[in-house]
Amino acid sequence: MVVAIDGPSGSGKGTVAKLLEEKLNLVNIDTGATYRCIALKALQNNISVEDEDKLIEISKNINVRFDNHKVFLDDCDVTKEIRSKEVTSIVSPISSIIKVRENMVELQRKMANSNNVVLEGRDITTVVLPNADFKFYLDATLEARVNRRIQQNKELGIDMSYEEVYNSMSLRDQNDMNKPVGALKRTDEQIYIDSTNMTITEVVDKMINIIKGEN
Repeated sequence: MVVAIDGPSGSGKGTVAKLLEEKLNLVNIDTGATYRCIALKALQNNISVEDEDKLIEISKNINVRFDNHKVFLDDCDVTKEIRSKEVTSIVSPISSIIKVRENMVELQRKMANSNNVVLEGRDITTVVLPNADFKFYLDATLEARVNRRIQQNKELGIDMSYEEVYNSMSLRDQNDMNKPVGALKRTDEQIYIDSTNMTITEVVDKMINIIKGEN
């Protein structure tokens, strides 16, 4: 079974995917984290976001795996590092490089090939896994998403002001929706859920009811 979730940054996709993983015994593949790992590796090696050739080379050979809700890059736990301000500031332009996206889509499809999976990101339902069994678009207002990200940052020990998060997320929305490849899009095939006034539990329960054919 393949469950695909698209939506803007801060809409709750990551948390929802983790809970679906637990409740439905799925393998959770965090596609956004794969791009963040490229960004982190670029920072570690002092590679500019303008150096597309080197970024493409990283995407060809990157070693990413997910285990017990943690993200590993070259067998090192980078779950916290990939959420840093520095990574967040460059991940969108890196993920806009067409060849990088092609390499990562290939990697993500391989990860999903032999498991019951849940994947979340920006173009899962439209590009990565267009034949997914269930396609969701999880949304929320920008203000709600900013507040959620601030709370998430506090839990991770990341210090960012409301203005920083708001500006970063607003720019990310623009970039994600206008990418030449892999843009965030609404389609008629997606099941739309506005989580602005919903708890995570309510969102997860709604999705499970749909997946089980109870709603």
